Amino acid sequence: MNIAAASTDSSEPPLSVGVIVNPASGRDMRRLLGWVSVFPSSEKVNVVLRLLSAMGSLGVEVAWMIPDSAGIALRVRDSADIARASRGIPMPQVRLLQMAPEDGKADSAIAAGLMRQHGVQMIAVLGGDGTHRAVATACADVPLATLSTGTNNAFPESWDATLVGLAGALVLRGQVSPEIGLRRNKRLRVIGPGVDELALVDVCFSRQLSTGARAVWRAEDLVELFVTFAEPTAMGLSSIAALSSPVSREDPFGSHVSFGEGRLLNAIVMPGSMACVSIANVSKLPIGVPVSLRPGQGTLAFDGEREFEVDQDSQLQIELDWGGPLTLAVGPVLAEAARKGLLFMPPGAMQI
Repeated sequence: MNIAAASTDSSEPPLSVGVIVNPASGRDMRRLLGWVSVFPSSEKVNVVLRLLSAMGSLGVEVAWMIPDSAGIALRVRDSADIARASRGIPMPQVRLLQMAPEDGKADSAIAAGLMRQHGVQMIAVLGGDGTHRAVATACADVPLATLSTGTNNAFPESWDATLVGLAGALVLRGQVSPEIGLRRNKRLRVIGPGVDELALVDVCFSRQLSTGARAVWRAEDLVELFVTFAEPTAMGLSSIAALSSPVSREDPFGSHVSFGEGRLLNAIVMPGSMACVSIANVSKLPIGVPVSLRPGQGTLAFDGEREFEVDQDSQLQIELDWGGPLTLAVGPVLAEAARKGLLFMPPGAMQI
């Protein structure tokens, strides 16, 4: 039996979500260098179907997706239709956005903007740090349900899509309050003449002179690293800060690492790759206090990918704030659901 879909008020607009899948996530050069298997499109289809199955069981009716060239959205739509018709599973209706995707990061930002226009109440994102960063530029205050399918997955937490879908639907239905179910994230802003960029996890200044293949992996090229949070279980550049001085997502500060003559640290700069980095200094990065980037020539990497070339004359500052996106707090939502017995029929906690 569908647990709660029957209680939806027909006078209200249907519960709807957006689902943004990066077809290229989990396929970049770092996976080749680190002996990591790719994340195939077929598995991304399965992830979305698990997500939508859980959401549909609690009354989510519509899911908007990008008409990607890999055919992920079409396969999800067809599979959802079959599950609904032949198995009686209350899958949401999958609708495709009116857009011409170019299979780049811009697709994710464009899709987030269109989904806002369609009135979605939450956007699920399948990708790594770069994909989530792209969505964060356009989602405004629509909360994100994050799913790890990229190479560096520091920002999206690792949960099965079924749990994410269940938690997301509980928040959308108002059964778990936003104060418990949603979390405001920090972000880094890079500001300068004609420049205003953001990162959700880290900004790294390296001596590599061109964006090239984008990935940063050579420890000897690192100059400075700024992070919003740094968890010891993460991989990628933020792990350098995490293994020297951890910072949580909730801490009212970030971390600033300067590289140079100092202590040597073994860190995981990408999956399958340990690097010895020389750390000159680690300091707290306070909220709302701009820090000038060290003068020099090289590139800036945002959330692990080189995207911006700088020179001696660049006048850039890094500032940490709480302007990052709202994200679904899966663990606290499910804990609250268990405490209140929200998944019983009718809802109500067990008496012990």
